[in-house]
Formats: sequence, C-alpha cells, structure tokens
Amino acid sequence: MSSQAPHPPREETTGTSGQARRGFLAGAGAIAAAGLAFLAPVWSGLRVVFDPLRRTARDPALVPVTRLAAVPADGVPRKFRVVTDRVDAWNTQRNMPVGAVYLRRTEDSLQAFNVICPHAGCFVNLAADHSRFVCPCHKSSFDLEGAVDDPASPSPRDMDELEVEVREGDEIWVRFQNFLPGRSDKTPVA
Repeated sequence: MSSQAPHPPREETTGTSGQARRGFLAGAGAIAAAGLAFLAPVWSGLRVVFDPLRRTARDPALVPVTRLAAVPADGVPRKFRVVTDRVDAWNTQRNMPVGAVYLRRTEDSLQAFNVICPHAGCFVNLAADHSRFVCPCHKSSFDLEGAVDDPASPSPRDMDELEVEVREGDEIWVRFQNFLPGRSDKTPVA
C-alpha cells in the first residue's frame, strides 16, 4: 500500500466572485431583453410618426367640379369652387374647398384656369364686360384664352391652365393644383 495520505475532500468554492459573475450576467441579460422589448414599440411609433414625411408628393388627382350644363357654350368663363378631400402629412379632411377655377366652354373646347394670378398670387376677376381677366392687385391682364394681353402687365406668364376632362357625358373633372407665383415657369406648389 501506499504511504501517501489520501487527498482531503475538495470543498466546493462558490465564493463571492462566482456569484458576482452570475449576477452580472443575469442582470446584463435582463437589460438586453428589456432593451429589445422597449425598441419594438419605439421603432413602430417612430415609423408611424415619420411615415408621412417619407412619402413622395403625388400627382394631383382629377376632381369633380361641376356638370357640363352649368358652363354655357357662349365662351364666357364661369367661376367654380373646387372641393375635395384635403390630405396633409397626418390628417384627412373631407369635402374641403381647396381653390377655384374658371371654366370656359366654346362649341369646340373646354378650358380650366386657376383663379390665382401668376404674378403675386391674388385672385383674378372676370372683367365687368366679360372680355378678359384682370387682377385687382397689380393690374395684370389676360385674354379669355388665359394669355397675357397687355405688354405692361406685370405677370411673368399666362394664367395657369389646368387639365380638364369630361366624364360620363356631363361631369367636368379638373386636375387642380396651385403653382408658385412670380416665376416665368409653372412650378407646382409642393
């Protein structure tokens, strides 16, 4: 037999350093899980809040304005309000007035003009004798076709003609939009 003494039984050492390490790992895991749980609703909320700002501007849709019978074929323009759903970044408002147009019909054509003067953004009126459009602010003047008719007119361009179409035989639809005033080019307002 051997003269060596048996090894004394080994004591389990679960000292404070082991407990601290396990406590740290448990705490770190809890913080990581809470962080992930917190990020999901925050990310979703941020997407909802900033989603309208990420959207690109859409081409304005055609909107119904009036019936063909409301615009006589005598060539004299008639003014009509444009009412549609107004949508901004976060809200939709139903049946809101967004502007106005002059509709002019002859035997051969139908035209739509925005009532806003291209010079400074005032509202253009139809002259009392129905022979032309005049702006009361700075005396811009336009013929019934919407063209600048006076060389002294301060307007940098003709009246803004809008796309118009007749649907279902008698409904007049207009692609309503506003343009920046004071410029020679038709730049849509964003």
